Amino acid sequence: MTRLSRARPRTLAAELVAALSARIRRGRLAPGQQLPTEAAVMAEFGVSRTVVREALSRLQAAGLVHTRHGVGTFVAAPAPPGGRAPAFRIAADQLATLEDVVAMLELRIGIETEAASLAAKRRNDANLHAMRRLLAEFAAAVEAGGDAVAADFGLHQEIARATQNPHFGGLLATLGTRIIPRARLDPADGGPERLAYLRRVHAEHESIVDAIAAGDADAARAAMRTHLSNSRERRRREAAARPLADVVR
Repeated sequence: MTRLSRARPRTLAAELVAALSARIRRGRLAPGQQLPTEAAVMAEFGVSRTVVREALSRLQAAGLVHTRHGVGTFVAAPAPPGGRAPAFRIAADQLATLEDVVAMLELRIGIETEAASLAAKRRNDANLHAMRRLLAEFAAAVEAGGDAVAADFGLHQEIARATQNPHFGGLLATLGTRIIPRARLDPADGGPERLAYLRRVHAEHESIVDAIAAGDADAARAAMRTHLSNSRERRRREAAARPLADVVR
């Protein structure tokens, strides 16, 4: 049996991904070859079915394997020289825990802070009009007791569009509304505390849009960083408060 270190399930899944990836790179699992069954992998590595399925999902997201439903999982053929690499995506099962959501927010901080800065330099009247409309939609949804996820995502996407660089908007469009943590994590009936939180989010959004409208790139960058960092820290506190129940699906 090939033993993995005894650790939390997320760590075991990462170790299993590393082990199977190494076999693919070294040719022990060749392109087109079917991977061992889940039961065989469980027996070899001494892990649960949940760990195996998570590892296979990660390998598939990385473009290393593909699954034929009802048949099995196979090693993917490498991209031809000069060919296109697999499209970047983050699947729903890669946002299953608070740890995953924090990682997503770190990615967003890296991308969207610069997007806000560029938007402040390049936005046009149409962009600003759309941002103000989405701010109003967000506020109305919050006060009506809704989650405002659609308006929230729309605002971030409009800021990305305002960079006038299609790659920013394209990336956010690819990720979709799952980048908004409460779309998966927060109950719809969170009460006064949740309403207060969403009002703070609205105020943060207003600060970002005001800086963009003023053409202040540094302020826009700082406002976006503050907004996303606040969300990240909220999720980190939640993870620390319930470390034994971090699965949020």
